[in-house]
Amino acid sequence: MGDRPARIYRDKPGQPYTRQSQTSDKDNYVTGAPAPRITQYEQGAKNKDFETAVVLHIEEGCAIRSEALEAARIAANSYLSKELDMEEDYHMKLLPYPHHVLRYHPLAGVAGADRYYEGMRKPFGRPTGRASLVDDDQVIFRIRVDEENVPEARKALDRAGKKLPVGFRVKMDK
Repeated sequence: MGDRPARIYRDKPGQPYTRQSQTSDKDNYVTGAPAPRITQYEQGAKNKDFETAVVLHIEEGCAIRSEALEAARIAANSYLSKELDMEEDYHMKLLPYPHHVLRYHPLAGVAGADRYYEGMRKPFGRPTGRASLVDDDQVIFRIRVDEENVPEARKALDRAGKKLPVGFRVKMDK
């Protein structure tokens, strides 16, 4: 079975789902949480000084799956690596970390399902992925570049923002 649609997890919960399992030990209920899909959080020249920074802001708070963050990072980095001469011309950083564990409690929807399951009794669910819980107007990506490379950085962040589940804005950082 593949991943469930992202729209199921997009709405940000009021409080992270932290209920403890009633069936497993209290100390190790998160041990089965899968690792985040993000491979790198920083790319390019980390120690170089740049003139300006371009940032991608999320317009509305939500939960962003780690797969979406990784797809956005790949889209931005591949565009920058093609357009700029070398990786020493920019520094890109992904800021949120996917701490929130997503869980899924499957229910049978067929006749006689009550013999298979106990319904919503103890519906802790199995971990299926991770997500970042982000707030309104939070910065997701920051790309530091020199002044002549600002249009390429804006275009890269525009491509990255289209991989995310909510609206976004690309702005110059102060």
